Amino acid sequence: MKFMLSSALALFLTPMTFAADIVDTAVAAKFNTLVAAVKAAGLVDTLKGSGPFTVFAPTDEAFAKLPQGTVEDLLKPENKEKLAAILTYHVVPGKVTAAQVIKLNSAKTVQGNTVEITKANGGVMVNNAHVVKADVMADNGVVHVIDTVLLPQ
Repeated sequence: MKFMLSSALALFLTPMTFAADIVDTAVAAKFNTLVAAVKAAGLVDTLKGSGPFTVFAPTDEAFAKLPQGTVEDLLKPENKEKLAAILTYHVVPGKVTAAQVIKLNSAKTVQGNTVEITKANGGVMVNNAHVVKADVMADNGVVHVIDTVLLPQ
């Protein structure tokens, strides 16, 4: 009985690990602007879904490179559809790891258009964005961090 009680107590005191989906991963990595945009576009439930998804996630610095006032304008409720189109242009269906991305020349996004994938100077670019960190794994996909916001044509 004493062994069972101590085992139960040890289990209770052991920190629990929770599943980290794409959104939780972005929150934990402090992608504040991206998370705010995902919320404003109404895409939280989608990106918390089973997926799998591949997300080319712009950093806060990438959003800051947009012309002044652009992010604030996109976050307005009347621009929800435009924001959703921009964000879904950063998402490719399926879990595409860096080893797979490097073999591609392009990928069709959830938004419907295609992003160009090129290899240069030992790195990978998606359109005009450099992949600065690859293969951030989430339970429902993978995140590749990019330094520029991708804008659909």
